[in-house]
Amino acid sequence: MIDIWTPKRIGAIEVSNRLAMAPMTRSRAQYDGTPSRLAAEYYAQRSLGLLITEGTQPSDDGQGYTLTPGIYTDAHVKGWKEITDAVHAKGSKIFIQLMHVGRTSHPDNTPHRRQALAPSAIAPKDQIFTPNGLQPVPGPREMSADDIRQTIADFRFAAKRAVEAGADGVEIHGANGYLIQQFFAPNANQRTDAYGGGIENRARFAIEVAKAVAEEIGAERTGIRLSPGATLGGLDEGPEGPDLYRFVVAELDKLGLAYVHIMHLGNEALLADIRKLWHKALIVNRPGRAVADVGADIAKGLADIESYGQFTLANPDFPERLKKGAEMNPADRATYFGGDATGYTDYSALTGAAA
Repeated sequence: MIDIWTPKRIGAIEVSNRLAMAPMTRSRAQYDGTPSRLAAEYYAQRSLGLLITEGTQPSDDGQGYTLTPGIYTDAHVKGWKEITDAVHAKGSKIFIQLMHVGRTSHPDNTPHRRQALAPSAIAPKDQIFTPNGLQPVPGPREMSADDIRQTIADFRFAAKRAVEAGADGVEIHGANGYLIQQFFAPNANQRTDAYGGGIENRARFAIEVAKAVAEEIGAERTGIRLSPGATLGGLDEGPEGPDLYRFVVAELDKLGLAYVHIMHLGNEALLADIRKLWHKALIVNRPGRAVADVGADIAKGLADIESYGQFTLANPDFPERLKKGAEMNPADRATYFGGDATGYTDYSALTGAAA
């Protein structure tokens, strides 16, 4: 019987259990995007089979928030190498998530202070934290054909650099209202070229990014995260949304990627269809899942891996607590973004000592 403690092959790697750390922005990198020394301790503390890192920009254009890490300079690679070495020494595997935020940005938050790129020049009705305080998200610039080609090349290059940094693979961030999902949503994508209009056109950018990354580092090292129906960043995928994801997953399946990672928001029929359409590892994240329900999707055959965010943030020994039925540390929301070791590497372990 398969349960959360059964090892699993994911592409080029085998993980020791069916638990994954979900990607979570922590905003503790240096100003140039180099991960902090503290990040190596943070990731190495967490003893899950697979760690998926915080969103990591593949270029200056990809950055949306302050103090998020990058993976495209020599300094970035050196910083991430310390992290991957520390994680591997503890027996876990690690994929770096490549996150291009698209229009969810502000010039004050980026190294080059340029206008954000997006499928169309449509601003979200949202605000964003900047060094100058909370500000409205300004209107982005519609991506030209050259911008699209360059952005795909940026993803490819960042994937190469991630592997150079010792990562076991990369996860393409196609979820949470960021660039790839912006192409999916008709209210953010009003293009009239090959990247806008019908389902196949709106899916094109995501598929081309996945192809480029898989060509560069191997499909067995490439995963992608999707969030069907998510409205983050003001997105509305419309009535065609579920069919768009069925099309995307079927096309990605042809590439033989290591995994698809679904942030599941309640459309059970769509999740069941994705399970049928996808023939490699499927990771499912259900926000707010109770401890008592850990392993339920694996037991039902709906997932091969389950990913967790807040539980793994606050409990570096999350698997051990599950095995022993121990109480979970509560997560301190006030320390989620930015700061020092507080709420980052100082959560207690079962022994009572600092983790």
